[in-house]
Amino acid sequence: MYLVIVESPAKARTIGKYLGRQYKVKASIGHLVDLPKSRLGIDLENGFEPKYITIRGKGKILKELKEAGKKATQVFLATDPDREGEAISWHLCKSLGINESMPCRVEFHEITKEAIKKAFSKPRPLDMNRVEAQQARRILDRIVGYTISPLLWEKVRRGLSAGRVQSVAVRLICDREKEIEAFIPEEYWTIEGQFKEPKEGNIFPAKFYGKAGTKYNLTSEKEVNTVLQQLNGKNYKILEVQYQERRRNPSPPFTTSTLQQEAYRKLGFSTKKTMITAQQLYEGIEVGKKGEPVGLITYMRTDATFISPLAREEAAKYIGSVFGEAYLPEKPRVFTSRKGAQEAHEAIRPTSVTREPDEIKAFLTRDQYKLYKLIWSRFLASQMEAALIEQVKAEIGAGEYIFKATGSNIKFPGFMILYIEDDDEEEKERENRLPDLARGEKLELLSLSPSQHFTQPPPRFTEASLVKIMENRGIGRPSTYSPTIETILSRGYVIKQEKVLKPTELGFIVVEILKNFFPEIIDVDFT
Repeated sequence: MYLVIVESPAKARTIGKYLGRQYKVKASIGHLVDLPKSRLGIDLENGFEPKYITIRGKGKILKELKEAGKKATQVFLATDPDREGEAISWHLCKSLGINESMPCRVEFHEITKEAIKKAFSKPRPLDMNRVEAQQARRILDRIVGYTISPLLWEKVRRGLSAGRVQSVAVRLICDREKEIEAFIPEEYWTIEGQFKEPKEGNIFPAKFYGKAGTKYNLTSEKEVNTVLQQLNGKNYKILEVQYQERRRNPSPPFTTSTLQQEAYRKLGFSTKKTMITAQQLYEGIEVGKKGEPVGLITYMRTDATFISPLAREEAAKYIGSVFGEAYLPEKPRVFTSRKGAQEAHEAIRPTSVTREPDEIKAFLTRDQYKLYKLIWSRFLASQMEAALIEQVKAEIGAGEYIFKATGSNIKFPGFMILYIEDDDEEEKERENRLPDLARGEKLELLSLSPSQHFTQPPPRFTEASLVKIMENRGIGRPSTYSPTIETILSRGYVIKQEKVLKPTELGFIVVEILKNFFPEIIDVDFT
């Protein structure tokens, strides 16, 4: 009998059905050992040596795994394919007396029969570089947290915490709030004209630009009235029309960060809800008449946009048969991951594009279906041909004054037939489609509408925009974005108000204390 250890019972059930009776699959339910909660647990005088203990409540599980390990011919460690998973496997090696240099580690990025069989045919020794990277982060986080937190207990109240990542996240939110409070709005005006072209009688809008080819910023109602007075009785004609074609490429398949951002924007999911639902899709759902569990997506904690050649081939075949050859690019799309990404990982994608969302909808919860469809659509779109968009710019003259109109026409939809990133401007472009216009053509003015505006302060962070800036500034890792947001909310440093994150008075107090006593720790670049 072979013993296989994974983290979760759901993952154990799915893998167990693939491996057969000679394998016994058990779950560790996450980490079994960790640094003690009641003390630092690190020997600062002896090379920062960590002192691990069994986590409270995990003794029974560890005892069961040890007993099962003694009876097994061999033990395979099939924890998640990242630093955290490697560390769990290392702790299991230590606890169960497994030689870490022996081929005991099994790694896979998707839970399908083929991927599992392939992984078990090529077990490897533990990757100690990954283990040490995880330990270094864990030790640093502990030192920072245990050094700073007592100061907060003394200065503010007991039970508060600080950390290398969470405190910087709170600082970002506090700094943004200060920007908003210090912001002084400035008045500005726009004038929009509605024009009718003579050939077809189509009506289109154009905005006031300026005078004699120079942009003119209107800052008061008095200036607007002066312009309107001088425009009175003027004739309007097309001075110039420019046509420009541009190719619009699809976004890469999802990483953890972009999935959390897009699920928030398109589905209204919190980062926590996104990760819980993605975990369910990864670990296995019973689909089809046989009801066999299958992992529907690849591993969901990743910062890479790499796609396996087999997945690209399957996507190309599907796109060609369903959408037609015109929707396939000349060469398969390969995306470059951001600096520091773990390229051994893949992007988040469906394990098979042939499992269409609507075909398996009956087997999924509402949230699972929504998130799976988002991942499936984004991945397929990433492998499709670019969209071809014709941009039109028209310049309208009225004496010395100039109005400008812009629009666009989609000549070939490409990937946009399936998926458009939520913050794209495509809907605006469609609404602004211009009629056919020709140079020298006279236009009929229907109306001129002045509007008063005020400049706006920078927006407060949403969960999505906070994750984006954390990733861009190198704060945290894919596995820490969601827990960080949950922590700062639960500690009362930040509140969520109408979907935006606002710092509390407590949050401001904590950040100011940390700035005064630990400026390096709360420095964004240090983290």
